Amino acid sequence: MRVLVQRVREASVTVDGRITGAIGAGLLLLVGIEAPDSRADSEWLVKKISQLRIFDDDDGVMNRSLLDCGGEVLAVSQFTLFATTKKGNRPGYSRAARPEQSSPMFDEFVQLMSAALGKAVPTGVFGADMQVALVNDGPVTIWLDSKAPE
Repeated sequence: MRVLVQRVREASVTVDGRITGAIGAGLLLLVGIEAPDSRADSEWLVKKISQLRIFDDDDGVMNRSLLDCGGEVLAVSQFTLFATTKKGNRPGYSRAARPEQSSPMFDEFVQLMSAALGKAVPTGVFGADMQVALVNDGPVTIWLDSKAPE
């Protein structure tokens, strides 16, 4: 699994002109799922993201986690995180898990994140054409890959 983590002041996702999820200060998570991924990947990412110290403390140092500051999370599924661009100019998406696998895995990831935070995690609509709006904070953007946990 891959997650692009963006620290935001606010973020929302809209489908067919209707806001399906919105948050204030916290993290926007763009989540990609690959065929070999499992619950263990979700668990590792949820733990890493919820404990990632990327929020400022009283001295202005990034030393607080999402759990420490009570921030919110908006999760959006994004199969394009597994795009391959080695050949030609049109990206290929064969590494991304098929919807019948990735949809329930995304739901599981959201449930695990919600449990870790003790609050609901709003989302977009899986497989829909979504418009994501955000006010990036910092900007702080971090790439996490459960297959390369460095």
